[in-house]
Amino acid sequence: MEKHYYSVLVKGDDEEIYRVKLPGKPTEVGEGKPNNQNHAIIFTRGEALQAIDMNQDNYLEESFKMRNLLEEFLIKHGKSKPTILGVREHIFTGSVSSLAWFMSNQETSFVTIGQRVLANPLKVRFHYGHPDVFDRIFHITRGGISKASKVINLSEDIFAGFNSTLRQGNVTHHEYIQLGKGRDVGMNQISNFEAKVANGNGEQTLCRDVHRLGHRFDFYRMLSMYFTTVGFYFNSMVAVLTVYVFLYGRLYLVLSGLEKSILQDPRIKNIKPFANALATQSVFQLGTLLILPMIMEVGLEKGFGKALAEFIIMQLQLAPMFFTFHLGTKTHYYGRTILHGGAKYRGTGRGFVVRHAKFAENYRMYSRSHFVKALELLILLVVYLAYGSSYRSSSLYVYVTISMWFLVFCWLFAPFIFNPSCFEWHKMVDDWTDWWKWMNNRGGIGLAPEQSWEAWWVSEHEHLKNGTVRSLLLELVLSLRLLIYQYGIVYHLHIVHENKSFMIYALSWLVIGIVLVSLKVVSLGREKFVTKFQLVFRILKGIVFLVLIGLMVVIFVGFDLAVSDVGASVLAFIPTGWFILLMAQVCGPLFRRLVIEPLGVLCCSCCRGGACRGPCCAKLRQRSGAVLRKIGPWDSIQEMARMYEYTMGILIFLPIAVLSWFPFMSEFQTRLLFNQAFSRGLQISRILAGQDGRGTITKRE
Repeated sequence: MEKHYYSVLVKGDDEEIYRVKLPGKPTEVGEGKPNNQNHAIIFTRGEALQAIDMNQDNYLEESFKMRNLLEEFLIKHGKSKPTILGVREHIFTGSVSSLAWFMSNQETSFVTIGQRVLANPLKVRFHYGHPDVFDRIFHITRGGISKASKVINLSEDIFAGFNSTLRQGNVTHHEYIQLGKGRDVGMNQISNFEAKVANGNGEQTLCRDVHRLGHRFDFYRMLSMYFTTVGFYFNSMVAVLTVYVFLYGRLYLVLSGLEKSILQDPRIKNIKPFANALATQSVFQLGTLLILPMIMEVGLEKGFGKALAEFIIMQLQLAPMFFTFHLGTKTHYYGRTILHGGAKYRGTGRGFVVRHAKFAENYRMYSRSHFVKALELLILLVVYLAYGSSYRSSSLYVYVTISMWFLVFCWLFAPFIFNPSCFEWHKMVDDWTDWWKWMNNRGGIGLAPEQSWEAWWVSEHEHLKNGTVRSLLLELVLSLRLLIYQYGIVYHLHIVHENKSFMIYALSWLVIGIVLVSLKVVSLGREKFVTKFQLVFRILKGIVFLVLIGLMVVIFVGFDLAVSDVGASVLAFIPTGWFILLMAQVCGPLFRRLVIEPLGVLCCSCCRGGACRGPCCAKLRQRSGAVLRKIGPWDSIQEMARMYEYTMGILIFLPIAVLSWFPFMSEFQTRLLFNQAFSRGLQISRILAGQDGRGTITKRE
C-alpha cells in the first residue's frame, strides 16, 4: 500500500482549512528544517516573516518594538530597502555553568559587535538561523527562505542570506530589539553543535553559492565575506596543520642529522637575537586576538573594569583550554568534509543538560577528532625532546613548544575536566567498568556503536566509503607521514652500530611482519577454538607469547640490545602500526572504486553511465567483500586496532583514576564548573543527584 504525505492547515477546533501533498516522506526529501520552512511559507500571511528558532524566547517589552522594526522595510539602507532585518539576541543560559558562560560570551560578541560590523560597513551579513525578519514577498518569489538539498545545505540558514544577496537583496542589523536564546550548556552538546557548523562550513566551501558571491563582490567585500564565513574555519585548519608541519620538519632535521651538522658549522654563531625574537612571538599568539571582540563588547555594555574582571575569571575557569579543545573539533570536521564530503545533521538536543558523561561516551565522541591527533603530537614532541639538541638546554625550547604541549593536554583531558563528577571515585569505577565492557563486547553485526567497540570502529571509517578515488589516494599520501618515525629512529638504535645500510630498515619491517603474523595466528585460533576448545586456544596464545619472548632474549643476549633501544623501537613502531591500520581502512573502498565498480560496469546490464546501481552489482560487491575478508588480514587488522584502542584508553584513563583518589579534586572541579551557580546560592549537588538515567532533571521535594 502506497503512503502519501500531506501538510495540513488546521484551526484550533480541528477544522481543516486545506492540505498540500508532499513529494515524499518529509525527513527523506531533503534536510528537515529548511524543507519544513520552504513548504510552510504557503501557510503564512502578511508581508513579513520571522524565522525564529525553537530554542528562542520573546519578551513582552520587546514585542512592543516590532512595529518599529517592520517600518525598517520602508527605509532605504544604502542604495536599497532591506530584505532581511537582523535582530540581536540575549543569551539567557550563561549562568548555568562555566561552559554555558563561555558560549554565552562568545555568542553575545557575535550577535552584537560581530553582526553590527558585518552589516555595516562590510555589507556581508547573512542569515545565521537567528530571529531575523524576512521580506516575505521578496523571498517567496526568489526560491524561499532556505535551501534544502541533502548534505550540501546542512547549514541551511546562511543560504537564505546567500540567496538574498545574490538577488540584489540587502541585509541589515538592528540592536534596539532583542530576543532571548538558549545556548548549549553541556560539553558534548557544544561539541556536536561545533561539529555540525564545521561540517556545514565545509559544504559551503564546496558550494556554488560562495563561488558566485566571490566572483560578484569587489575585492574588499570578497575578503570580508571570506574571513567571516568559510575563511575562519580554513584558517583554524591551517593553524593546526602548521603545528604538524613545524614538528615534522623538526623531526626530519633531528633524525636526519642536519640539525647537528648545521649547529657544528662555524659560520652559524650569535643566533641569540633570532632565538629571542622567536620566544617573543610565542607569547603573542593569534588566539589572543580572537578574544578582543568579546572584551570590547562587554566593555561597551558593562564598562571596561567589568570586562577586565570577567576576562580574568574566564582565564581562571580554564576558558583557554575550552576554546583550544574546540579548535580541534572545528579542524577535524571541516577537514573531513573538505576531503570526503558526506556531512550530516547532528542533533544537539538543546536541553538543560547538567549530567555526567561516561568515559566510553567521551571516548567514542572524541577519539578520532582529538585523542588520536593529540597522541601523535605527543609522540612528535617526545621524539623531538629525546633526539634534538639545539634548544634542549635553552629557555627557547620552552617558549617554542609550550603552546604545543598545552594543545596536547587540552585535546586529551579537556572533555574530562569539563565533565561533572568525573573525579568522583565511584563514578570513575563505573566508567571503567562500562568502557571495559564496551571494548570487550564482540560482534558488530546488528549492534549499535554504543553497544560494541567493533560496531563503533566500523562506523568510524564509514565516511571513506563515500570518498572518491582522489580523496582516498590523498588520505593514503597524508598517512605516509607516519613512516618517518620508523625510518629515522631505527638508524639511531645502539644495536645497529651506526650502520646506514638499507637492510637495517628492511629488517625493521621484518619485525613488524612477525608481529602481524602472530596477531593473525591468534585471530585464527580464536575463530576456530575459542567456542569449543578454550584450552587449546589458551595454549596457542601461550606458545606465540613464549616464541616472542624467546626472540627478545636472543636479541638482548646475542646482539647487545640496549634497554633504551626497546623504548625507541616502541616510539618508532607505534606510528607505523597506525599507518597500517589507516592503509587497511582506505584500501577496501579504494579497491571497490578501482576494481569492483568498473568490473560491474563491464559485466552487468543494469549499469548506466559508469555507475554501479543494480541488485546484481550489489551482490557482486557483497561477494567480493566477503572474499576479501577471508583472504585478507582483516581480522588481524581488527585485533591490532583493538590493541591500540586499549592502550589509548588506558593512557587517558590513568591520570583520571589517580586524581580521583583525592577527594578535594571533585570539590575543586564542581566549583570550577558551577562558580556562577554557587554565587547565586544554587545547590549543585541536588541538581546532579536529581537526574534520571537519561540525564534530565527530576523533581524532588
